[in-house]
Amino acid sequence: MENLRKIIHIDMDAFYASVEQLDNPELRGKPVAVGGSSQRGVVSAASYEARKFGVRSAMSSVMAKRNCPDLIFVKSNFKRYQEVSGQIREIFHQYTDLVEPLSLDEAYLDVTENKKGNPSATLIAKEIRNKIKEKTGLNASAGISINKFIAKVASDINKPNGQKTVPPEEVIEFLEDLDIRKFYGVGKVTAEKMYRLGIFSGKDLKEKSEEYLTKNFGKSGGYFYHVVRGIHHSEVKPHRIRKSLGAERTFNENISSEIFMLERLENIAEEIERRLKKSDVAGKTVTLKIKYSDFTLQTRSKTIGYFIASKELILEIAKDLLYQEKMKNSVRLLGITLSNLNTDKNEDKEEKKEISVQLKFKF
Repeated sequence: MENLRKIIHIDMDAFYASVEQLDNPELRGKPVAVGGSSQRGVVSAASYEARKFGVRSAMSSVMAKRNCPDLIFVKSNFKRYQEVSGQIREIFHQYTDLVEPLSLDEAYLDVTENKKGNPSATLIAKEIRNKIKEKTGLNASAGISINKFIAKVASDINKPNGQKTVPPEEVIEFLEDLDIRKFYGVGKVTAEKMYRLGIFSGKDLKEKSEEYLTKNFGKSGGYFYHVVRGIHHSEVKPHRIRKSLGAERTFNENISSEIFMLERLENIAEEIERRLKKSDVAGKTVTLKIKYSDFTLQTRSKTIGYFIASKELILEIAKDLLYQEKMKNSVRLLGITLSNLNTDKNEDKEEKKEISVQLKFKF
C-alpha cells in the first residue's frame, strides 16, 4: 500500500492589497486596487472589498473604476511585499524544509514528516495560519490533502481566512462534486470548451476516457484524466526550477510609432538582463507580448540554437518579432519573456497508477 503524503497549500488572502491596508489604516474596509491608476494601467491585486464589485487582477484600471467608482488605487511596493513574504516563509520553515514557494503569497509545504512531530497536517496548517496572523497581522487560507493539486484546489474553498482538509477517504467524492472551473489548470477558455462537451463537474470529467480527453485537450487531457482520480505525484520541490523570466510595461498613452516602441523594448530588455544576471540564467526562446488599445493580445516567439542573456541579443530578436507583421492598432502594453532556460530539466514522468487509499492516514 502506497505511503501517502501530507501536503499543505498556504495562500495569503488578497496579499498585496492586505499589506497596503495593514500599513495604511485609512485603507482598511475600503475597496483598494494595487497597481494601475484611475486613468491607465492594469490592476495587480484587489482587496476583498473591491472584489465584491467585480474588480479582479489583470483587469484594466478603467474597467475596474467603472465597476467600483469608489475604488482607491495605490502604487505597488514590491520591496515591502518581499519583506512580509520573507517573514511568512520563516514560519513555514519552523515546520518543514520541504517548502516550495509559488510566488510571494503562496507555497506548498510537505509535512508528512515535520519538525514538530505533529501527525496532523490539519492542526499544523491552523498553527501556521495563527502564527502568520500574530507575526504579520495578515490572514491566510490553507488547503490540506494527499497531493499538491488537491491541496491547492482545497485552499480556495473556505477563503478568506479559512482552511479545508480533504482526507484520503474523501478525495474521490470531493473531486467528483467539484465544479470544473475550480480545477487548477482549467482556465476560462478550457472551461468553455468543456461546457460545450458536456463536462460541468469532476464527475462528468471522470466519465471521459483518457483517449477522448487527449484528443480534445492535447497533452492537458492526460493531466485532467489523472488529477480527477486523485493522481498527482509531483513532489514539493524546495528549489523550484524557474521556467521563464520576463518584464512588461503598460504605457500612460497608447503608442503607434515603432520608434517609441523600440525605446520601450530597449528598457524592458535592460530590465530582463538585470534579472537574468541576478538569477544567473540564460534562455533560447524570446517571446514578444503586444496588447493593443482595443485590449486584444498577441504574442510572437522565436527560438534560437544557443543561450542568450544580454540586452543586445534579446532586443535584436524582439525587434525582429516586432517587425514580423504590421501593427493592427496602437499599442498600450509591450512585454518580453525569455524561456527555454538553461535551468530547465525534464520533470520526472508521473506514473499512471491509481492511489491506494490509506483510511488510517491521519489528517
